[in-house]
Formats: sequence, C-alpha cells, structure tokens
Amino acid sequence: MASVTPEIRAIYWDIGGVLLTNGWDHKERARVLQQFAIPRDEYESRHEEANDRWERGELSDEEFLKQTVFFKERSFTPEQFIQAVREQSNWLPGGAKNVIAALRKNNGLKMAMLNNESGPLNDYRIATFGLAEYFDGFFCSAYLGMRKPEPRMFRSGAAMLHFQPEECAFIDDRDKNCAAAAGVGMHAIQYKGEEALKDALRALGVELR
Repeated sequence: MASVTPEIRAIYWDIGGVLLTNGWDHKERARVLQQFAIPRDEYESRHEEANDRWERGELSDEEFLKQTVFFKERSFTPEQFIQAVREQSNWLPGGAKNVIAALRKNNGLKMAMLNNESGPLNDYRIATFGLAEYFDGFFCSAYLGMRKPEPRMFRSGAAMLHFQPEECAFIDDRDKNCAAAAGVGMHAIQYKGEEALKDALRALGVELR
C-alpha cells in the first residue's frame, strides 16, 4: 500500500536569500569593508570562527567586532560599523514576499523563521521589515545556541511548535541546509524563485490563496 504524505501543518523559513538579502555574507562584507577601507584578507582571516560564535549567541556585537575589526585602533566607531552592516539588508529582489503574504491568509498553517543570525541583527531585520506580521515563531541560531545545518536545529524548531518534522516544510536557498532538514524528516524546498516555490508547495498539498 502506498504511503500517505502527512499534512503540512507548518512552514519554516530561512530569511537571507529567501525573503531578504543576506545579513552578513561575503557580498555584504565586501561592500562594508570597502566602505571603511579595511583590507579584505585582514578581516576574513578573523571572520569564520568569530562569526560562528556570534551567530550562536556566544559573542555580543562588541565582542565580535573586537575580534574581527577593532583589534586595533580605527578612525570610525563600532556603532558606525554596525550601522553599515544593518544597511546592507533589503527585501530580496525576486524573493518570496508575495508567497509568504498569500500563505499568511491560511490561518490553519503555522509559519516560523529558522535562520542563522546574530541576535541584534536578527531583531533589527524583524523590526525593520515587519516580519512579525508573517511568523508565529522566531527560531534564530543566536537564541538557540546552534546553527544550521546542525540536525538538532531543525528538530528543535519543529518541537518548539509541537510538530513532528514530517508535518513541516522547510525553505532555504542553500542546498546543505535543505539536505540537513530533509535528513530529520522535513519536506525541504530549495528556494529558486517565486514560481518554483509555489509549485513545490502545491506538490506538498499546501494551498496558496
């Protein structure tokens, strides 16, 4: 007897690369480093480990910047640098804003953010772009102390809204995160544009009004 696909009761969303531009990825870093005349290799040699801890909530903004930028005297302030970081955020051209707005009208479907971000930047993006209008849960790496693609990030996100992974869809632009979500039982969709997303959701039985 053929298996029956469980009803999708919740959709979990990555933010950068799906709804908004990325918060602090390589393109955003390149622009800000150029703005402040910081050599790219000087910053990047310090970025990876500090960024991992920043996005896990282990470092404050001040501590992160002290390790990556302000390890020596600068002609600008941490506040000016953080403001420049925040200014990189915009609605993603060709992003899924229209899809999520349509889904929000389906009151029986829960939706949540599931993203890797530092806490203050995450909160800034939620407030600036009115993301609280769309989501019932906000599962940010900095507040959970774990990052995608760790499997427990996906299991925890589902459990905190009292769903089984099989009842959840997950949308992300990165294949490694989709693979990790699928590995715990979620229905993973790699974001490749609005129309492709609509088709993938309909294939899961998700109604778009």
